[in-house]
Amino acid sequence: MNFESLTLIELLDGLKEKKFSSLELTSNYLKRIEEENPQINAFITVMKEESEKRAEEIDEKRLKKEEVGLLAGLPLAIKDNILIEGITCTAGSKILSNYKASYDATVIKKLKEADAVFLGKTNMDEFAMGSSTENSYFGPCKNPHDLARVPGGSSGGSAAAVAAKMCPAALGSDTGGSIRQPASFCGVVGLKPTYGRVSRFGLIAMASSLDQIGPITRSVEDAALLLGVLEGRDDHDSTSLDSSFPIKVKNKDLTDFRLGIPKEYFVKGLETGVKETIKKTIAHLEQQGAKVEEVSLPHTSIALPCYYLIMSAEASANLARFDGIRYGFREEAPDLLRTYLETRTKGFGDEVKRRILLGVYGLSAGYYDAYYLKAQKIRTLIKQDFDKVFEKVDCLLTPTSPTPAFKLGEKMNDPLQMYLSDIFTIPVNLAGLPAISLPVGKTDSLPIGLQIIGPAFREDLILSLGKIIEGLNVGA
Repeated sequence: MNFESLTLIELLDGLKEKKFSSLELTSNYLKRIEEENPQINAFITVMKEESEKRAEEIDEKRLKKEEVGLLAGLPLAIKDNILIEGITCTAGSKILSNYKASYDATVIKKLKEADAVFLGKTNMDEFAMGSSTENSYFGPCKNPHDLARVPGGSSGGSAAAVAAKMCPAALGSDTGGSIRQPASFCGVVGLKPTYGRVSRFGLIAMASSLDQIGPITRSVEDAALLLGVLEGRDDHDSTSLDSSFPIKVKNKDLTDFRLGIPKEYFVKGLETGVKETIKKTIAHLEQQGAKVEEVSLPHTSIALPCYYLIMSAEASANLARFDGIRYGFREEAPDLLRTYLETRTKGFGDEVKRRILLGVYGLSAGYYDAYYLKAQKIRTLIKQDFDKVFEKVDCLLTPTSPTPAFKLGEKMNDPLQMYLSDIFTIPVNLAGLPAISLPVGKTDSLPIGLQIIGPAFREDLILSLGKIIEGLNVGA
């Protein structure tokens, strides 16, 4: 059977109908990983023994007609900044290259309760700091559509693994676009939930007020299925919430939707092929009955510097714990101060050091009010922009990224150009909103993603619209 062409929901139906076993399915993906991973480098750790054992246990439960979980026997990949007890969790960094997780993240507990199988941990930019998965201590990940190009970042390994059919779905994390941008580059679906919809407990933090775990899948319904398992209040994460809006993909009609097109997202710097594809998609939706109007998000132009000040400040505080004393890599030195300095100098990569320095500077005496505090005020204005727009429209449509996947090494020496890759995704994180990227076409054989943004906790709206767009097959 050609498992690779099936969605999660189709695989689940096959398992229930006993067309194949979880062990057969898991072994098939492990074989794919063995064949494809050496050239793509999507996985840091492959959990071969653990996944086969877990698949056998689930098959045994089914054989004995015992009750099984919602995802029973489905193999998934997990970004390597999400803790799985007893498994190495590196966050793509040398400083955690020998760290084994001592507990499960809440999302992992939920997936275990749902009887999912874990194939392995995926490659990522170090501590999720990057837009290309080139900042990984374990080497760059490559885009399955063109091995000379990046898969996006920081969840590039998860997106590449799904695109290369090494797994049917994966978990990523999104701080400024790290699920949606690689999903766009790799031609898959990436969902960033509302801040607080999914617990962050057990996610190695970069910026605590921005981070959010979400799924990368082949279809919109698969993303909804996984989010339904992951969501909910968690006592270990005080920012997590139960929502009054359930995760449901509704069979709505395009005439039910009022769609806003932010004029600030169609400006200079947007690659021509991306612009034409997105505008063609929007025109097609309008022809099919959607109500489309141009809207304005006036503070979009200052979202990028606002984000980098807040994110770097929070990252510098979160990364202070990695000192070589409690866990992870340690560089021995004659005294405690030198041990700290040598460990962090040799354990962190250049991009992580850059952001720690920027964050410490922005929080320092004399600069706090001028930088960090001002950025927080701008963040409030950005959120208010979205609130006003959502009084008039149901969802916003934008490009996910201003360009398709760029070449490996193309932007490594120009941090600002790299940061601009997330210019359309960052405002969503600052406002704590849900957004999804789905493939809607190609330019020069490279995938292009459409981003749908919704009001807080209205994942049902963006998923329902996403399914309609997926069904229209606009990118064919």
